[in-house]
Amino acid sequence: METMQELIPFAKEMFSQKPSRKMVKIYMLGSVLAFFGVVISLVETVCSPFTSEEQLQEEEEEKKRPPLTKEHTVSQKQGDLIVEKSKEQDVMQRNLVIRQRAS
Repeated sequence: METMQELIPFAKEMFSQKPSRKMVKIYMLGSVLAFFGVVISLVETVCSPFTSEEQLQEEEEEKKRPPLTKEHTVSQKQGDLIVEKSKEQDVMQRNLVIRQRAS
């Protein structure tokens, strides 16, 4: 409320001094950006309870899932190693093709 009381005399003073068009454009741009900032913060405030509920539900679902067994983690590691090896082979093949084209 205090800023509104300060804003009205400021606006009256600004218009009495006949500012240039550029200054008016800058003030209008700042006002529009400030307005959008207020609107965005209000939307975030209104929507935040819903997002926190969703996060809590996701955490509960993760807790309900059975823990990974050793066999499952070992098979994942083996799968990762196979993928890494295939990537290395692809890189080596690309290097050979580039060398052949360069010569």
